[in-house]
Amino acid sequence: MRASFAPRTIAFCSLLIGSLAGDEVPVRHLEGRIHGFLVLREPDGNIVASGVMTQLAKGSQVTNELTFHFKDGSLHQETSVFSQAHTIHLLNYHLVQKGKSFKHPLDMSVDVATGQVAVHYAEDDGKQKSIAEIMKLPADLTNGIVPTLLNDVDFKTPKTTVSMLAATPKPRLVKLEISPAGEDSFSFGGSASPALHYVVKIEIGGISGVIAPVVGKQPPDTHVWMVGGKAPGFLKSEGPLFEGGPIWRIELASPVWPKADPAQKR
Repeated sequence: MRASFAPRTIAFCSLLIGSLAGDEVPVRHLEGRIHGFLVLREPDGNIVASGVMTQLAKGSQVTNELTFHFKDGSLHQETSVFSQAHTIHLLNYHLVQKGKSFKHPLDMSVDVATGQVAVHYAEDDGKQKSIAEIMKLPADLTNGIVPTLLNDVDFKTPKTTVSMLAATPKPRLVKLEISPAGEDSFSFGGSASPALHYVVKIEIGGISGVIAPVVGKQPPDTHVWMVGGKAPGFLKSEGPLFEGGPIWRIELASPVWPKADPAQKR
């Protein structure tokens, strides 16, 4: 079971986009078919949304879909299409965020091959805006597939650097620096098991990157926990889903069955 996330973050100097080449991660574990359930929690454990993640593979092409339905009626929906031929390579990406849980409702679509990026969003006053650009997108773009990528990252690697397209709402390329942060422990059914802890840091280049920590605009780190071994997979993550958003925790969820009425068994 894997999940994904796509935080929106502060922009940086667009003149530096050409310097964002990062690491392409070789495929070590082929993706396949998944249908899993997730919950989105506040730090105190309060559930704010329920989620479903599906994955389907057709040849070397894989489609991930992640949907969160919030208790207040808000919606977070991501679709990521990527190739797993030799390296993980994003092909298409679509993100929808709407409802009261999101400061600025957003609809962003990305076609990596053509470089076409379209963003539709609402301003503070509710006025609708649209942005359409042709961008030179790097081969290591990871929107919506960071946990998938972590299935193939060697935990002994000190740092892996990849790219992400952030909607601020203007689309901007930023770097993600992924570093191992040691092992933690979790339990299931009374048995303990190790979890691989990663820290994902958003690096803002140029003048904006220097100023961001000073003015309090540096995006918070995202933490991801994975199970390792011969079949690695996602366990949980903690971080924002949008620029300036709260820290939310994404966790795996188990189905809960209603208690059967004893009278119905007779």
